[in-house]
Amino acid sequence: MITRRRLLSSLLSSSTSLLRNPRPNPQPAIAFQSFLGVGVNPLGGDDVFFNGRAAAFGCGGGGGVRGYSSLLSLNDLRDNVPRKQKTRKGRGIGSGKGKTAGRGHKGQKARGTMKFGFEGGQTPMRRRLPKRGFVNPFSLTFQPVGLGKIAKLINEGKIDSHELITMKTLKDAGAIGKQIEDGVRLMGRGADHIKWPIHLEVSRVTVRAKQAVEAAGGSVRRVHYNKLGLRALLKPEWFEKKGRLLPKAARPPPKLREKVDSIGRLPAPTKPIPFYNEEQAASAPA
Repeated sequence: MITRRRLLSSLLSSSTSLLRNPRPNPQPAIAFQSFLGVGVNPLGGDDVFFNGRAAAFGCGGGGGVRGYSSLLSLNDLRDNVPRKQKTRKGRGIGSGKGKTAGRGHKGQKARGTMKFGFEGGQTPMRRRLPKRGFVNPFSLTFQPVGLGKIAKLINEGKIDSHELITMKTLKDAGAIGKQIEDGVRLMGRGADHIKWPIHLEVSRVTVRAKQAVEAAGGSVRRVHYNKLGLRALLKPEWFEKKGRLLPKAARPPPKLREKVDSIGRLPAPTKPIPFYNEEQAASAPA
């Protein structure tokens, strides 16, 4: 008992002396080492608290020190497994989907399958709802391109204005996309940028675009290509790869004769066809 009292009094005296004469602050390196748990105590001696904190951070209190704890390691990698497993039917009554596998007892739905949309004999939904509108099988879809875009490509040197500008020229220069369904429609956007004569062959052209091109001294011709002819115009290498000859240009159907000026030429032409009106034909020598 006396020994315990002496030990307690010595501890109290040492603590009071430490509070009266505090030691200077440890160096930053010592503080950092103590935080990492190297085993250095700023107050002197070994301290279990610092070693325990180092163990909690994943840093050993011995020779080596780990600067950080990685959140991802090789043993944690796995495939992207879905959380919800696929329902396994017919695997016993304990699964809840055994025996009848969720189909119930007897009946047409339990024994076999029915065609899509069958509602047991009543009028199905597809027949109860009315029809609205229609799909025109003769409609044509043209990809638009503006005169301003063509003028920009000419200024960049991607299109030669001295040659005939066809739909293949526009496709190769990037003026239009690759998915061309029925042809190209020339629009009047950016018509003020056309200051020099150009000659074009497209499927359709607006009134404003045609007036702007003709005012600059050029010409626009509406040509007709069917599906096969348009492919031969845009991708002639496809026929060469297959060992086939280019098809002949198709004539426009009777309903489209008034909307085109001539039949498309194959392969892609390089020179325009001049327009001849009635006055020029009358003044020409016989």
